[in-house]
Amino acid sequence: MKKIVLFSVSLVILSFSEAQVKTTPANKPAAAKKPVTAAKPVPVLKNAKDSMSYAIGMLDGNFFKMQGITEVNAQLLGKGFDDILKGKALMSPEQADQLIRREMQRMAQKKNQSTIDEGQKFMAQNAKRAGVKQTASGLQYEVMTEGTGPKATLADLVKVHYDGTLLNGLKFDSSRDRGQPYETRLDAVIGGWTEVLQLMSQGSRYKVWIPYQLAYGNQGSGQIPGGAALVFDMELVEIVKQ
Repeated sequence: MKKIVLFSVSLVILSFSEAQVKTTPANKPAAAKKPVTAAKPVPVLKNAKDSMSYAIGMLDGNFFKMQGITEVNAQLLGKGFDDILKGKALMSPEQADQLIRREMQRMAQKKNQSTIDEGQKFMAQNAKRAGVKQTASGLQYEVMTEGTGPKATLADLVKVHYDGTLLNGLKFDSSRDRGQPYETRLDAVIGGWTEVLQLMSQGSRYKVWIPYQLAYGNQGSGQIPGGAALVFDMELVEIVKQ
């Protein structure tokens, strides 16, 4: 839980720092100042300790709510906080972190199950098409053009042209639309890319289907929903040796 607890503390520190930057005269010429609107007073409960306790609970609650957790045992939540302060917690921070991660993964899996099922059904059918090859990891690809150049390794920097779409055809990214190939190391991209780029010779162009486990998993990214399988039209333009 170290990372999660620090997240809330970081929020408080960040908010305090931003407030100071905004109100420090040296950061802005006097003539450019705008009228200062009085901040709303912080609600005070019985005392300062009560107010701080509520604020900590609110920030932690907001964080976990954003992660999809909407129901907890408030009594045990308070006990866990109290136990860690007294040095008699029932589990280590590492165990607590693992437990939280596992539960959040389970919840994300449940939330994304229909998208996962759709992808798995598509991949099962796609694997039967002539010309489609499937690796042990579940990655599928079809050779559109087979290059004659060298193959890249994990230590190489490569330039790749690509179009990325969801199974429904929605394009979420394209280096071709930008007019410039994407430059990256093979070990700095999603698993599906790392695997297929090692199969391609320089000059090759493949159509690639990547299962969600080798893409953005249950988290998703931008327009890519959690659990989504991805489709790429990829061309290995150049291998830049390092």
